[in-house]
Amino acid sequence: MSVNLNTVEEKLVSEVRLDQLQARTFVLIIKKGKMTAEAIAKNLGISTEEALDTAKKLIDLGGFIDITKTEFESTHPRFAVVNMYRRICQRENIPFKKNLLVDNISIILEKPYDDARTK
Repeated sequence: MSVNLNTVEEKLVSEVRLDQLQARTFVLIIKKGKMTAEAIAKNLGISTEEALDTAKKLIDLGGFIDITKTEFESTHPRFAVVNMYRRICQRENIPFKKNLLVDNISIILEKPYDDARTK
């Protein structure tokens, strides 16, 4: 059960319990860098309100930080993915321990994250 860039969104849904839109939004910001809610909406073909709600939810889940009220950025994937996984464990009373699939998700996202921020 390996993870690659094509399966990373579904693994975020299955392992980190993001919904589909949260996973798409998270991966978008990882790959492209910080964005406004308007830019997220345009990239994903959703409303600005949906983009804003999703990005704010990702802040609550530990994946994003807000730069301004409408501009969002991800923390480093190794931190963000483990952080989101830790929070799901807390919410669901699951013992938090090393999860290789979660680690692999963060490793796969590291290169696109770095590439988007060192243009």
